Amino acid sequence: MTKPMFDTRQVRRAFSRSAAGYDVVAGLQRLVESRLLESLEYLDDPALARKPPQRVLDLGCGTGHASMLLQQRWPKAEILSFDLALPMLRQARHAAKPAGRWLSNPFARTPLQVCADARQLPLANASIDVIFSNLCLQWVEDLGAVLNGFRRVLRPQGLLLFSTFGPETLWELRDAFAQADRVPHVSPFVDTAGIGDALINAGFFQPVVDRDEEVTRYPDLSALMHELRALGATNALTRRRHTLTGRGRFAAAADAYDMHRTDAGLPATWEIISAMAWAPEYGAPIREGGVDLVSIPADSIPIRRRR
Repeated sequence: MTKPMFDTRQVRRAFSRSAAGYDVVAGLQRLVESRLLESLEYLDDPALARKPPQRVLDLGCGTGHASMLLQQRWPKAEILSFDLALPMLRQARHAAKPAGRWLSNPFARTPLQVCADARQLPLANASIDVIFSNLCLQWVEDLGAVLNGFRRVLRPQGLLLFSTFGPETLWELRDAFAQADRVPHVSPFVDTAGIGDALINAGFFQPVVDRDEEVTRYPDLSALMHELRALGATNALTRRRHTLTGRGRFAAAADAYDMHRTDAGLPATWEIISAMAWAPEYGAPIREGGVDLVSIPADSIPIRRRR
C-alpha cells in the first residue's frame, strides 16, 4: 500500500496549536483572501441574472474571517464554516458572536461551524451554491478526488472559487534545506496546468486559473520558521524527519539561505494560484479511475407505466 504524502494528524495538530495566535501573523493569508473575495463581485453582474446563493461553504475557514465577510455579502444565506482543526472553529465561533451587531441587515444569520475533512465532505449531493476555499487545498494529496467531491455537493452551475500555493512557493527554503538535509522540508505543490487539468477532469466548465507572486522578508531563517509555526504551516510530509533538526543542519541551511539575502532581508517567495470554475448540469460525466461516471437525479428519469 502506497504511503500517503501528508500526515493528516500532523496537519490537524499544527493548525490546532496555531489557532489562538493565527490572525496576528496571517497577513499574506488575508491579502490572498481579499483578492479571492473580490472575485465574487462577478456574481453581481446583472447580465448573469443569478439569484443570491442560499448555502455557501467556506472550506478551511480557519478563524472564520472570510466566513463573516461572506455572511455580510449574503445576509440571508446559510454560511457553513468547515475546518479540520477544532480549535480554529472555536476561534471562528468566538469571532462570529458579535456578528449580529455589525451586520446591518436585521435578518442576517451567523456562520455554522463544522469540523470536517475536505476529502470527505459531510454534505448531501447538490446542496451547495458556492464553495469558497482560501489556501487550504495545498494540504490535499489527491486534488482530483477532492474536486470530484466538490462537484458532487455543488448544485448545477454552482461556483467553485479557491486559492492554493504553487510550486515556486518557498523555493529558497527548499533549496537551503536541500543543502543541509536529505529529508524534504517543504511540500510539493501543483502548478497552474495541473490545477486546470484537474478541474476539467472533474467535469467543471469555464475554468479560469490565475497566478500571482508575493515575497515576504525576514531578518533571518529563525524568524521565517517561527512565522511558519505560528501559521500552522509546518512540515507535515509523512517522509519528514520525526526528530528535531539538529543545530548543525539548521546552521548549514541558514548559511545556504543567507546567499539570497538583500538589503531588505531574507526573501521568501509565495506563488499564489487562484481558480474559478462552474459545476456542470446533471448528466455530465466525472472521470474517476479512468472511467466516466454519470449521476442524474432519480426524479428526472421518466417512468413508463403499463396500461
